[in-house]
Amino acid sequence: MAEEIQIMDTGDGSHTLLNVALDETYHSRHGALRESQHVYLKAGFYHWINLHQDKESLRIFEMGMGTGLNLMLTLQATLIFPEKQFEYITLEAFPLPYTVIEKLNYPNLLGDSDLTKLFEQVHRCPWSEWYSVLPNFQLKKLNQKLEDYNIEKNSVDLIYYDAFAPNKQAELWTIVTLGKVCSMLKPEGIFVTYSAKGQLKRDLKSLGLTVETLKGPPGKAEMIRATKSLINE
Repeated sequence: MAEEIQIMDTGDGSHTLLNVALDETYHSRHGALRESQHVYLKAGFYHWINLHQDKESLRIFEMGMGTGLNLMLTLQATLIFPEKQFEYITLEAFPLPYTVIEKLNYPNLLGDSDLTKLFEQVHRCPWSEWYSVLPNFQLKKLNQKLEDYNIEKNSVDLIYYDAFAPNKQAELWTIVTLGKVCSMLKPEGIFVTYSAKGQLKRDLKSLGLTVETLKGPPGKAEMIRATKSLINE
């Protein structure tokens, strides 16, 4: 796997990876860090927190752990909410070797030595079991494909859908797959992704979600956020 991966600089100075076989980058070439902060943290995590300030816990499901950038930024964000409990489940069918991970510059860009240690910790911790990263942050990494994942309906509050693009991994963007994924959402649960494809919007609406087209991160005009209604089954 390592020889099929190349580290690249993006527009904001942060690294991304190029999957040579797919000819696809893991993040936006315009800025990996800014993309994750905009799509998954601002439109997802903080939006959910603002809407549910009374909730004591938040469970997140991430499709595509990749470099762990979304995980690291979420972990950093939870530090200012010590009163809340967080659970984070992330799927990755093809985990990156640590020889690649240790070269990524995300912790250095954020200038946080504690975050550097946490970034290493989440990549080195065991797979397939709950791991306590912090007293209020539990992580479960799963080395498996989405089609093999045992879905638990109405079990998560927030979904980060960070699969490769529809033209690269079409099977992860079919209405059948999206239906399976979105069935995990609790009522008022939120689904966020960098994609803004018209077919994706139509499919999410047909699954009963309320779809918003939001301003995208630098270099991308739009992104999608979708919310499950209270009465959606």
